[in-house]
Amino acid sequence: MLKDPFLDEPYIPDMNYFIGGIEIYDREETLGEELWKYDPNKESDREEIIKKYILASLSYLSYRHKFLLLEKLGELLAKEDHDFSSYFEYLEEEHIALAWYADKIVDARGFFSNIYEIAKIEWKEDLIKAKSEDRSTW
Repeated sequence: MLKDPFLDEPYIPDMNYFIGGIEIYDREETLGEELWKYDPNKESDREEIIKKYILASLSYLSYRHKFLLLEKLGELLAKEDHDFSSYFEYLEEEHIALAWYADKIVDARGFFSNIYEIAKIEWKEDLIKAKSEDRSTW
């Protein structure tokens, strides 16, 4: 069974991993200022946000973790009723603040769909490697 990268427990892919790269709580003056220069609804800006901040923040994941995380995202994208805007909600009690909240993201599903498509390209080698293995050995 594949373990969490930091904990001695099973790895459970969570879409919040993708949001971590744009989480600015207590970093509003640094990362927040950088991110606010982008429009997450503009295709070219969104691509840069995904590559430079979201996927880059996941470089610590192994190829197996990336494979399972992207597989989970694909499953959720296949569900028409999945609410992707919920990942952008402000959670003050959990000290989580994102660069843009749900009301600023016009198409949250489209945002995650772009993450999926770009990650398939950026992580291509890792995904091929993981897919070629027997998961029962993880």
